[in-house]
Amino acid sequence: MKKNKILTYTLITASVIFWGVSFILTKELFLSEEHITVTTLITLRLAIASAVMLPALALTHRLQRIQKKDLKWFLLLAFCEPFIYHLCETNGVRLVSGSLASVVIATIPLFVPFGMWAAYRQHIKPSLIIGVFLSLAGVLLMLNGEIGFGGTAFQGILFLSGAVVIAVVYTLLLVKVVDHYHPLVVTTWQNVIGLAYFLPLMLIFDGNSLSLLSWSPKMLLLLLALGLFCSTLAYAGYNYGVRNLGASEACIFNNAIPVFSLIAAVAIGQEEFSWLKVAGMTVVIAGVIIAQGKQKK
Repeated sequence: MKKNKILTYTLITASVIFWGVSFILTKELFLSEEHITVTTLITLRLAIASAVMLPALALTHRLQRIQKKDLKWFLLLAFCEPFIYHLCETNGVRLVSGSLASVVIATIPLFVPFGMWAAYRQHIKPSLIIGVFLSLAGVLLMLNGEIGFGGTAFQGILFLSGAVVIAVVYTLLLVKVVDHYHPLVVTTWQNVIGLAYFLPLMLIFDGNSLSLLSWSPKMLLLLLALGLFCSTLAYAGYNYGVRNLGASEACIFNNAIPVFSLIAAVAIGQEEFSWLKVAGMTVVIAGVIIAQGKQKK
């Protein structure tokens, strides 16, 4: 049991790291590829994820077929994430900095427990609420009043806010299937169905822009990292966490996403380092730890 818990925490922490870095990688793609569009980026990302995971699961005989009764849940899951969620999130990242985008996405855990209570009457632990608000305080400390609500920045915040709402809906739907399918299977079918949603959209509206892309080693490596680590392994780890910890407690880890976004942004020179942001990181991590505390009977 203890080993299983260690594995769960390890996988969900890895997911948060991958997602944190994904904001910076996505921003780097927009900065280095002038002609790449939102739908093109997402479609290529999902194509890579599907091309890797489908054969891997098939060869290891772990590719479960979707049962007829669950098909509607998978279609809804993929419609929420990656389809609507990535449209909102990627448009947001295009318009604001990667770390700011991660800060907005980190508010997801604030709303998930209330969604779980409304949909499934799941009890809300006091430690969870305290942890969420403490983590959000750390996020605001990291932000340090840098947000501006003018022009494209405001549009970016609106897109990211939409992504937050969709993420809550996705988490509520995820509990319908995560107990019956392996997390890797859920992630793989989610990406394949999402690719089916995105491919016609890209070909119709952005097909002509494909020839304008550089297809440089840097671009391909960024897409490979987004497709393999951020769209596949991160979702698999998160789904595993939801199955073993519950949706509310697993989602609280998302509050640490800005920490890893900031580290990645500073490492590649997209943003500057400050001790105030380090203090914010500490508060965020403390909130995650408190939120995982056991409630006294």
